[in-house]
Amino acid sequence: MDFNLWFTTGVQHIADLEGYDHMLFLLSLCGIYSIKEWKKVLILVTAFTVGHSITLALSVTDIFTVKSGIIELLIPVTIMLSAISNILYSIKNKEFSPQLNYFMALFFGLIHGLGFSYLLKSLLGNSESILPPLFAFNIGLEAGQLIIVVIILFISLFLTEIIKLKNKTKNISISALAFVMGTMMLIERIQSL
Repeated sequence: MDFNLWFTTGVQHIADLEGYDHMLFLLSLCGIYSIKEWKKVLILVTAFTVGHSITLALSVTDIFTVKSGIIELLIPVTIMLSAISNILYSIKNKEFSPQLNYFMALFFGLIHGLGFSYLLKSLLGNSESILPPLFAFNIGLEAGQLIIVVIILFISLFLTEIIKLKNKTKNISISALAFVMGTMMLIERIQSL
């Protein structure tokens, strides 16, 4: 087993601009936070990782599977629901509920893990040893998503400190962008059925 190969494959998969759905989900999940809230974001990303690790492992080992078409439709829905939640909290001037965000990250991570599994399954083929590549791929996904989250936090910092957007405006703008792009993605995927 080549750890570096599977690790790199995981990083490349989450950072692939053509498959930007996972990046868009991370934007809708983490774009509402400031760089000062990095501990909350780390817990949030960990909840997402736990969720996608569970279903990635269950799906790759054929313990639990769902048709890829269903998952491809559900992924943009996770983006849209996260964005709507952010917008509603921002409009009501309410503090974001960390518990709700952690639960959403965990639950939506379960869906994204099934999406990750289709690539990994196709790459593994009839490989006898599944666990080491699964572990390395998942660590690569985590590393890639942490890089993306750091970029998102710096974009958030840029918008509030350099552009001088109010936090509420920044949160609504980022979430609205994620919602629109998630909606377009969903329509595209429905049309391709």
